[in-house]
Amino acid sequence: MNAPDREIREVIREEPAMRGRILELLDGGPRTVPEIAEAIGSPTHEVVFWIMGMRRYGWLSEVKATPVDGYFQYERTGRTA
Repeated sequence: MNAPDREIREVIREEPAMRGRILELLDGGPRTVPEIAEAIGSPTHEVVFWIMGMRRYGWLSEVKATPVDGYFQYERTGRTA
């Protein structure tokens, strides 16, 4: 995706809005950051911020397995809104 780079604060501010889309996507099983980015149509570097925030607050966890193509897979935790 060739979108212009946005301010980091703007990207981080969108995490609550993107959370539902990402969690719904992960209902279908674990995915890597590039897979998530492609599925939701957002730049990979922005998805990294959202995934790390969601991971920090317990929405996601990384799959404890060998990384796929060098990328960890992320899955939903049992946390609900």
